Amino acid sequence: MFGPGDAVVHHSGVTDLLRQWSGGDAAARDDLVPLVYPELRRLAHYHLKREREGHTLQTTALVHEVYLRLAGPNPPCWEDRAHFFAIAARMMRRILVDYSRRRHAGKRDVEMIPLVLEEAMTIAVKQPDQLVSLDAALEELAALDARKCQVVEMRFFVGLGAREIATVLKTSEATVRRDWTIAKAWLFRRLQESA
Repeated sequence: MFGPGDAVVHHSGVTDLLRQWSGGDAAARDDLVPLVYPELRRLAHYHLKREREGHTLQTTALVHEVYLRLAGPNPPCWEDRAHFFAIAARMMRRILVDYSRRRHAGKRDVEMIPLVLEEAMTIAVKQPDQLVSLDAALEELAALDARKCQVVEMRFFVGLGAREIATVLKTSEATVRRDWTIAKAWLFRRLQESA
């Protein structure tokens, strides 16, 4: 099972292929897909298992939607595999939030169930509409402190550990742990205020 702290794709060629793809090499993108596809599926499954039961978006469809967005005409300038998965996770978050918003578009008096943090202060999405609340809070956090938002995204949405996040953000593990603690407390307060 994929979860916080688990490693994502340890293949020495992934970073090289990502950089070649950033340089416009479509063949590198095609070579990369079989290397990252299993991890993208695991990541998508990790996101979808937190969604409501009977969610109509399936793992494969979510992965394909992410791939279509990533394979656009202007690929990001990839730094390494952790950066790739961080962006993929952010895209999954956007797709799921958009999906949830569309699902409730036009419905009157839709009750938005507030997002709560579990007793262990880990972020948990237990109800179908809570992802929208979390997304709004993360957007607000990003405006206040982009790095803390990135830490939450990489920890919660990608499952990276403190060491991997520190590598991506080019900071120390202690800073990542401190940001994680502060961000969780801030999100807890913010989500309680909006409840």
